[in-house]
Amino acid sequence: MLSTSLFDYDLPEELIAQHPAGRRDGSRMLVLDRASGACEIRPFGAIREYLSAGDALIYNDTRVLRGRMYARKNGDPAGAKFELLLVQALDPERRKWNALLKPGKRALPGVSAVLLDGGGALNAAGDRFTVLGRNDDGSFIIEFNTADSDRLQMQYGHIPLPPYITRGDETADAERYQTVYADKAGAVAAPTAGLHFTPEILSELAAAGVREGAVTLHVGPGTFKPVSVENAEEHKMHSEEYFLTPETAELVNSAHAAGKRVLAVGTTTVRTLESCAEPDGTVRAGHGNTQIFLYPPYRVRSVDLLLTNFHLPKSTLLMLVSCFCDREKVLAAYELAIRERMRFYSYGDCMLLK
Repeated sequence: MLSTSLFDYDLPEELIAQHPAGRRDGSRMLVLDRASGACEIRPFGAIREYLSAGDALIYNDTRVLRGRMYARKNGDPAGAKFELLLVQALDPERRKWNALLKPGKRALPGVSAVLLDGGGALNAAGDRFTVLGRNDDGSFIIEFNTADSDRLQMQYGHIPLPPYITRGDETADAERYQTVYADKAGAVAAPTAGLHFTPEILSELAAAGVREGAVTLHVGPGTFKPVSVENAEEHKMHSEEYFLTPETAELVNSAHAAGKRVLAVGTTTVRTLESCAEPDGTVRAGHGNTQIFLYPPYRVRSVDLLLTNFHLPKSTLLMLVSCFCDREKVLAAYELAIRERMRFYSYGDCMLLK
């Protein structure tokens, strides 16, 4: 049994970042030596000092959907208001989606709802969705009355900020809650460790001989699901779609074969690589859905360094980090971060485990 309470810590609410830093690379980085437990706090730009020619930098290039929309039942201005969160397209035309709906008790099969525009009024074009059914996990299947869901997202969609960011989304979030290399749309949350990178830092790393590659893991709503059982091993992970190309797999394997290191940008990158890893740490290209849940005493095989933001208490992500470095050292680093008033969670500071 692995007790969930072993991964608990107390975080002052005021340390939860509600806005991003003024600049992407303006965050602080807590550097944790895995062997000794020694910590130091550096500016994020110092990431350059921890990578050498031939090392591989692997990141998740998923792009966050503008998938939060609002609608009124039956197009009635006084009708029940729904909050819709798109999760995954189910057909090539992207008319049918797995989605979350609030309030779920009103979302009966056959119910139709008209999308609301930016001013909160019913849209004049009649763009709407219909509830087709409910999945076993509590999500819904919905269908739009148009195949142009990209237009619907741009016209009516909001960036789905995490629940611990208590404000509504703002214009700046459309840029700042995406990584600079975001490419493949499909996530409901950003791979936040990558938010600190700028094109300039990536260019400087490339000029220094650091090779970069991408995986894709479309982060699902389960990333915010708390571990509600005391025995963490009983927790059930949501399924998320991933892609690991032959090119990125070869980059990881060749770096290790040459005695170089692989830096994973974020826990989603680790989960993708470990989903495709052999016992000896080599990875194979693949596409599928993963429910991999990494917790101690599992040891990460495919990665040598990890860049990650600070995670919620008792979360699966904190457990994953504790597979990369002993839990006691990780929590001691978190205590230091709190004393030093570092910023936590999606828009917060980061840590490098080396």
